[in-house]
Amino acid sequence: MQVILEQDVPNLGKKGELKEVARGYARNHLLPRGLAVEATPQKLRDWEQRQEKEEAINKELEEQAREKAGKLSHKEVAFKMPAGEGGRLFGSVTPADVAEQLVKEGFEVDKKKIELSEQIKSVGSYTAEIRLHPGIKAEILIRVDKED
Repeated sequence: MQVILEQDVPNLGKKGELKEVARGYARNHLLPRGLAVEATPQKLRDWEQRQEKEEAINKELEEQAREKAGKLSHKEVAFKMPAGEGGRLFGSVTPADVAEQLVKEGFEVDKKKIELSEQIKSVGSYTAEIRLHPGIKAEILIRVDKED
């Protein structure tokens, strides 16, 4: 029996997927609990239309991410921070700081999508990777200088 999942079901699939399951499993577990609906011809047509819309939206988002990655790649973000002996910073540079600096430069980036190669606690140059879309990443350079 074919069903369309209405919610994520462990060991079966994610919301919106079309799955083939045993009749008893569908009638006794999935359907009564509202986890899935039976895949009737009308619901299959609706599901296919929804899939096409999601695919078009995803393609658009991927295209935008590729464009953004091209602009961000090898971009340099500079920070002037107070530092002590040996160039050790009083504090550190976090992904939130990097995201804030990128916003000032015209790039809207979520701080959760920024991965620093290492913790930035001293003066120097570092790299960070920004995940823009599944499979699309941009690498930026972070330069930290001592504040005068």
